[in-house]
Amino acid sequence: MRRVPSTQRNSRVRRERDVRTLSRLGLLLFCGLVLALGFVFAAKQHFAAVQFGYESESLRSERQKLLAEQERLLLEKEQASAPARLEAAAQRLGLKPLQPGQVGTQRANDQGRLPMALINPSATFNRLQ
Repeated sequence: MRRVPSTQRNSRVRRERDVRTLSRLGLLLFCGLVLALGFVFAAKQHFAAVQFGYESESLRSERQKLLAEQERLLLEKEQASAPARLEAAAQRLGLKPLQPGQVGTQRANDQGRLPMALINPSATFNRLQ
């Protein structure tokens, strides 16, 4: 089949615009954009969740380190305030144990103060110098 150029003048013939096709293409474009934005939003949420997971894990490990340090410090405090250690430190300072007659109590006076323990003034601290 051989094509021959047409001798008819088609300059006045206009193609009709199909409004329904144009509206379908617009709707398809809009739905595609919404779907793409949904994927971008989901990806952003996923990456944020992963980041929070990493932060949570680092905070959890830091908390474990701090709890271990707190336990170590409490143990050190208990060892430092052990009665045998305090007694040895007091003896190095020249302190002597209290005798039963050195401690007394005082009744509340008229001003409404609470009772206080009084230490006998003769029980002075003799420090070695």
